[in-house]
Amino acid sequence: MSLAARWTRLLMVVSAAGFAGAAYAIRAMMDGPVEQYSGAALSAAIVYAIAVFVWPPVSPLVAGGATIAYCWFIEFAQLTPVPAAISQRSWFARQLLGAQFDLVDVLWYPAGAIALAAAHRYVRARGRSRARPSLAES
Repeated sequence: MSLAARWTRLLMVVSAAGFAGAAYAIRAMMDGPVEQYSGAALSAAIVYAIAVFVWPPVSPLVAGGATIAYCWFIEFAQLTPVPAAISQRSWFARQLLGAQFDLVDVLWYPAGAIALAAAHRYVRARGRSRARPSLAES
């Protein structure tokens, strides 16, 4: 594994922990729409970080699309009784699966994924421009 992939994976672990910490801090300090909307967006951010952790060379478009698809799959699965039944047995499962469908979450997952995909694209482009010597330097 390359050094860049190791640093990327470390950054994704730190990022996911930071997103989770921010979500729980917001939940502890606020109640209402801000808590709900930020929770959905930060959940998507965690999934995005996991996608990049699993496959560091993934493109921002693929990571963002996979994140949104996964989040929507989990949210729409909540229309069945399965996630709620599993969530009743485990706090961890409740964090991963939720317990009830919320259409507002469906709308906020892309906010978290798109924000990170944009940042990911910017960092990649900046890294590529630094790697290529400019004509003035040649």
